[in-house]
Amino acid sequence: MAETVSTPVENPSRRDFIYIATGAAGAVGVGLYAWPLIDQMNPAADTKALSTIEVDMSGVEVGQQIVVKWQGKPIFVRHRTQKEINEARAVDVSTLRDPQTDEQRLVVNAEGKYEPQFLIMIGICTHLGCVPIGNNSGDYDGWFCPCHGSHYDTAGRIRKGPAPKNLYLPPYQYLTDTLIKIG
Repeated sequence: MAETVSTPVENPSRRDFIYIATGAAGAVGVGLYAWPLIDQMNPAADTKALSTIEVDMSGVEVGQQIVVKWQGKPIFVRHRTQKEINEARAVDVSTLRDPQTDEQRLVVNAEGKYEPQFLIMIGICTHLGCVPIGNNSGDYDGWFCPCHGSHYDTAGRIRKGPAPKNLYLPPYQYLTDTLIKIG
């Protein structure tokens, strides 16, 4: 005769319920404790407010430059003349310390075309962080940093002096032909 083996059937008991309830309450408690620690790592409201700005360039005349502030940095918005654009495009890129063409220093507009008349750059010298003087200053009719003598051309590229890089470009996009969003 064959012997039958019975397997014990586990019935949930009150003790199992207490273990599960205690574990769930502990998990919720850890989550409630950890949330403020994680949430404090998010940027503050004033930082979020400064993360982007919109600049209307319709009032910037040809040959004029305005300076706006973004994240505490000066942003140069230059409405270049055709002469300045031609000078920037005529430069042999292989002679530059930080080689970039004029077109590489521009962003396409909403229609996918370049707007070479508008040049938007962070107005901080890449040598030691001074603010260059604009309005056709320096040896190349662009910007000149009076602190240590760096000269930038009409595309914001370093041409002479101790600065190692071109003036940096902020992240920006065209919302319309004359409205940009920086950041």
